[in-house]
Amino acid sequence: GWLFRRVMACGKWSGVSKRQVIMFFLCFCVCQSGAETLRYSLPEEMERDSFVANIAKDLGVPVSQLAARKARVVSEGSEQLFRLNQNTGVLTAKESLDREEICPQSDTCTLVFKIFFENPLQLIRGEVEIRDVNDNAPVFPEKEMVLKILETTSPGSRFPLESAQDRDVGSNGLQNYSLGSNAHFSLALGAGKDGVKYVELVLQRQLDREEQEQLNLLLTAIDGGSPPRSGTARVRIVVVDANDNIPVFDREVYEVRLAENSPLEQLVVRVAAVDPDEGSYGKVRYSFTQTSERSRQLFQLNPATGEIRVSGNLDFEEAKIHKMVVRATDGGELSAHCKVEIEVLDMNDNAPEIALTSLTASIPEDAPPRTVVALFSVRDRDSGDNGRTECSIDGDLPFSLTPTFDNYYELRTNGALDRESTAQYNITITATDWGTTRLSSQENIFVQISDVNDNPPEFTQEIYTMWVTENNSPMLRIGSMNATDADAGKNARVNYALVRQEGKEQPEVSVNAENGDVYILRPLDYEKVRAFEVSVNASDGGSPPLSAQALLRVVVRDENDNAPVVLHPSPDSSAAGELVPRWATSGYLVAKVVAVDADAGQNAWLSYELAKATEPGLFRVGLHSGEVRTARAVTERDAPRQRLVVLVRDRGQPPRSATASLAVSLVHDFSEAHLQVSEEAPVADPDGPLTLYLIASLACVSALFLVTAVAAVVVKVRRARRSETETLPTFPTIGTESSAGSLPRSYVYDVCFAAGTVNSEFRFLRPLFPCFPAGLPPGPGEQRSSMCSQDVANLGEDGD
Repeated sequence: GWLFRRVMACGKWSGVSKRQVIMFFLCFCVCQSGAETLRYSLPEEMERDSFVANIAKDLGVPVSQLAARKARVVSEGSEQLFRLNQNTGVLTAKESLDREEICPQSDTCTLVFKIFFENPLQLIRGEVEIRDVNDNAPVFPEKEMVLKILETTSPGSRFPLESAQDRDVGSNGLQNYSLGSNAHFSLALGAGKDGVKYVELVLQRQLDREEQEQLNLLLTAIDGGSPPRSGTARVRIVVVDANDNIPVFDREVYEVRLAENSPLEQLVVRVAAVDPDEGSYGKVRYSFTQTSERSRQLFQLNPATGEIRVSGNLDFEEAKIHKMVVRATDGGELSAHCKVEIEVLDMNDNAPEIALTSLTASIPEDAPPRTVVALFSVRDRDSGDNGRTECSIDGDLPFSLTPTFDNYYELRTNGALDRESTAQYNITITATDWGTTRLSSQENIFVQISDVNDNPPEFTQEIYTMWVTENNSPMLRIGSMNATDADAGKNARVNYALVRQEGKEQPEVSVNAENGDVYILRPLDYEKVRAFEVSVNASDGGSPPLSAQALLRVVVRDENDNAPVVLHPSPDSSAAGELVPRWATSGYLVAKVVAVDADAGQNAWLSYELAKATEPGLFRVGLHSGEVRTARAVTERDAPRQRLVVLVRDRGQPPRSATASLAVSLVHDFSEAHLQVSEEAPVADPDGPLTLYLIASLACVSALFLVTAVAAVVVKVRRARRSETETLPTFPTIGTESSAGSLPRSYVYDVCFAAGTVNSEFRFLRPLFPCFPAGLPPGPGEQRSSMCSQDVANLGEDGD
């Protein structure tokens, strides 16, 4: 306390903070731990929770530091006798203390305790002396003592009496004896080498049996307490007729050394006394006198033989020496006394005792090496090498023992800990003494390793592929993603979330944050989205959280939700017209039905079949090609107008289909085909304005084309006639034209057809130049047309 006040005073002038001063003082205390001992005294029989000392004041430690550093008091032994109040720093006795119960064999009674501080670890030794209080009166072993004294005994003879026992010590112990008034005896007090007082009866006047056969005396034992206490016993003197000789022992003191683990009934010593008298006066019997009750329990004396044997369990730690007085009495009631001193030898009969003082039941797995886990002490009640101990840990564990002082050990970590590999340790501490026959004891300490968030979640797969059929219902569960975390508690609680990517649309899936179930938010269309990928993040509940990612790939399965679409012939127009010559043979290609299906796989595999026909046997349809061909040769009996309905079907379950209609005309030449087409030209549907607009547009374009063509021809004709009047050109011979295989330039036509144009739309125009008679050459600038009306008609019949 003086040091603390001086340091605080210095801190005021030097600017040192109070916290720094306290830390300096605590470090000083740690350095001085083991060297400083607190000593107190306390009267016995005080009430429960009696004040012993103010620890905080005596140590100069602020009261707030007691709770902050988890200060506590530990008594030696299994029973805790003191209590430390962390709020006040007061040390009190837990129960009323009885010195005679705590220290029955000691003149001084000192209780040792230790005060433990943590952060940093500090131990301070303390002693409490239990002062004796005069709470016990002297007590005689027997309420009545009988002495048989020969009437011829000469004055001055001494007769030992049973000593009174007082459990108190010092001045409160037995101090004096007094004897009631009588005419024959007085008391003589003495003390042995061990300080124990004894009393003897001294004969002052000759006895006469004929005058008085017995005397009754009152013996009083008085202690030195204030007020004094006393105890009494009756002494009855029996006067015996004369007996010439008394028993005589061969030794006044018998000294014996005996091992504490001696078995029962083992012979300790044999005392012997001889009486030369004859008859009953020479027969000697033995008995204990001036012997404590405990010694009487441990040893048995044979009254006839004088053999002393072990009758109880000796304990060196309880009493090292037992002193007894043996009395030998002959038949004439004459007696003699000898002393027996038995020294108990220490044997290694006590195993070490491990007392756990402090234990940290749980430590984090990232605790650094040399972390203190437990503090314990080892005590062996034996002495010498039998009481010397050593400690060890069983097994290869990441822990070590560090001796501190006064038989205390610290259990510390000596390596890295990993809760995922070992969640708890059962540490077996073995304490062994150094005796010849080594004894040991064990203490098991369970240390729980608390979890630290040092493991990120781990997905069971890097890529999860899940399938969903299009047109699914909203919030459909399609699977689950699973991630595990090797940690425990909230550090192992995994939460799932989609990884949002900037610039991308919101994904069509959702992941349950708790169990990783994957749901499709809305119906999907295979024709729009066939597969997509998203990243899923799994994070644990640690602080800070750890996470991992996995790729989720969702593949959309096609469903047969699209019917085939016919591209040719166009489904918007009326039945398309196809021309088939009458001379067409079997297998003649009439038309090809083209259809597509937006589905995939077998849902898009199309097959074609003829659903309806004017003459079913005339035409056939390719199953997979959609080609409409003649099944046989066309005959004159066949109707000139044929109507076909082609069914297009996919292979989905259930299948979907569409139809295409074809109108087929059987013709001899193109002129006939033109007439038929003109007759069969469909009337515009008044309800179809779009069709009407298209026809009008086509007519305008065709008219413009014809006007342009006619104008161009007129211009060329005029130029040709002008040049004819000037010079007559030379024309190649007819043989040359025929050999060249091509028409003159004026008769070559470039004709363009739109997609889907039928044969009936092709027409030859009559040449603008007149046909010249055979053999008459044309005029200047004119060429003979190789195609006249008849030629055109013939060409139409040939179909070229």
